[in-house]
Amino acid sequence: MKPPENHQSQHLDECRHLLSSLSESIPAVRSFLGRWAAVSATLGRLRPAVDEIAGLPANKLSDDLLCFLSQTLALTLSISNQCRNPDPPAGRLQTQSELAAAAASLDQLAADADFLLRSGALLDPFSPPSSSSRRENLRAEAQSVMIRLQIGTVASRISALDSLMSILNGDDKNVMIAAAQGLVPALVRLLDFASLSHPEVREKAVAAIARVSSLESCRHLLTSEAAFLFSHLSRVLIEPDGVGSTKEKACFALQALTIQKDIAMTVGTNGTISILLDTCRSGTPPAQAAAAGVLKNLAAVPELRQKLIEENAVPVFVRVLQSGTILARQNSIFCLSNLTTGEDNQTIKLAIFQQGVLDCIRDYWEAPALDNRDLEPAIRLLRNLSSSSVFSEIILSSGFLPRIILALDSSSAGTRIEAIRAVSELALFCTNKEGVEYAMPKIVRMLEAKGAEEKEAAVEALASMMTFSVCRRLMRKNEKGILNLIMLLNSSLEKKHIVTVLLAVAQSRRCRKLMVASGARGLLPWLVSMEVEGAKKLSELLAKGNQTAPKHFSSELLCGDISVWYQVNGCRNIPQSSDPDDDRSLDVVSAAQASITRQLNELRADFFCISTELCNKMLDLKASVSTVPGLGQSQLALRVPQGKAFLWRTTVWRYIIFYLFITKFFNT
Repeated sequence: MKPPENHQSQHLDECRHLLSSLSESIPAVRSFLGRWAAVSATLGRLRPAVDEIAGLPANKLSDDLLCFLSQTLALTLSISNQCRNPDPPAGRLQTQSELAAAAASLDQLAADADFLLRSGALLDPFSPPSSSSRRENLRAEAQSVMIRLQIGTVASRISALDSLMSILNGDDKNVMIAAAQGLVPALVRLLDFASLSHPEVREKAVAAIARVSSLESCRHLLTSEAAFLFSHLSRVLIEPDGVGSTKEKACFALQALTIQKDIAMTVGTNGTISILLDTCRSGTPPAQAAAAGVLKNLAAVPELRQKLIEENAVPVFVRVLQSGTILARQNSIFCLSNLTTGEDNQTIKLAIFQQGVLDCIRDYWEAPALDNRDLEPAIRLLRNLSSSSVFSEIILSSGFLPRIILALDSSSAGTRIEAIRAVSELALFCTNKEGVEYAMPKIVRMLEAKGAEEKEAAVEALASMMTFSVCRRLMRKNEKGILNLIMLLNSSLEKKHIVTVLLAVAQSRRCRKLMVASGARGLLPWLVSMEVEGAKKLSELLAKGNQTAPKHFSSELLCGDISVWYQVNGCRNIPQSSDPDDDRSLDVVSAAQASITRQLNELRADFFCISTELCNKMLDLKASVSTVPGLGQSQLALRVPQGKAFLWRTTVWRYIIFYLFITKFFNT
């Protein structure tokens, strides 16, 4: 077998000889002179390209190009010999057809040669298989496929698409490597080349685009070509589906593109909504689910919601919710949820109720857990519908509140957050208090969640539930929940709802003492200065009676006058004025005291977090010891502080830590 260099050298000599012979033959033709003039111009483009390829290292791509070029030139030379006669022997019609095909092939070969030379793909010589890494081999293969997608005949490009799909069907790393080699622009150019007359090329190219869109890390590459991709994908949705899955893949790619609002606006204002709704009505089950996924993104754009309503989308979504696959039903619930977002959609909500959506949601909720159904969109839809008292009463009477409360134990943070918000909405209209109280322990436990959004939703729900006496009673009994609320006062969460809950339980003397012991009075002046609703009243409640520790360790020190601390502790570094009438000395003293006050307030926040954590740990210890088997009541009394003793010891530990902080600060 001859080496590749010999093959390319042989094809190169043949091409040069045929180019010279054909150039000499064209002046002698007597028929189709205009067509031959175009062929002569194409030869003028091919000649310098062949000379440039001759100076480059041997390459498989250039070898294939030269081989096909020599065959086409030989065919064109034989046609030119026939055209020397005004009446070609094969007949004018057949000869004209053969000449047109040969001229088109030569023109495509000239374009391919220009592309190969511009891309730099011919700079890499033939390299035998080596021990290089799999990643490098895959990158080289992907580069070769990208070039083959953009040159050659339709058959050769289909072959390149098959090679591409074998790469993309591997793991996700293969997709990322191929995408990094310019896959998306190559596919767009391929769709421009063959989308109208070659459906097989279009189907395989759309499948490759859908595979790329499945990776979030590659979607930005699709976004950069969104304007060109959108027209091709929309054409796929309009035309008949050749293999039954092209529409599904086109919708899958559109779903990834329409996550961005500007692209969603473009898709929604170009007549694509009606096409997607038709796919939901009559498409295959996978295509229905994918089309509903695109409509979900469109419904999330406020400017497109009215367009969806005008296209009569609500009955279509409800029909998919009744009979579609789990994914299709989930996406249709998302669509309805997005349509009902806001307070000004009462007409849409009424239409959804009239379509029997509650029965559909109940069926979706009762689907087997093995179907991996997501309850988040269903709960969100119920929450949106419950903004009206009439709709809330219907939802409550349909028995959805216990289901939502059970969803508070979900492993999904998004589902838990939606469930908390739904309970908060329904609690405003709930007349039967028996169902609400079962949510209290679960919501209080969520005050310890990691996510700030979940904590904030839990606080808002507790604030709305404090209108019920049974909920206030349960909250008063939950010492750990009160301590967690006080700790959240020093976070970035909205303070108004936290103060509302604390104010609701502050009627209990025991709760007030617990708040004071855990440092709430130290934060209230700050909240009052911020004009947080209810903070002033809570501060007045906590100030009533003898609820604090001894005066010199009072929590008022956390925000009070620093001079009191000086008198109690005898700090040795206090700046003193030698002359009482010296204004400069007084200014120095005032500045020093102000500086120390600021630094002390910074320490206050750190101390507050640590002391509250200590209270939580002691409560956990109390609960764990009480469950130790074989431990008698007398032994328990010796090991676990109860009532006032527990509160007093907690306070002592607080101020010990506080004293250590202050001592370290002033010693430094």
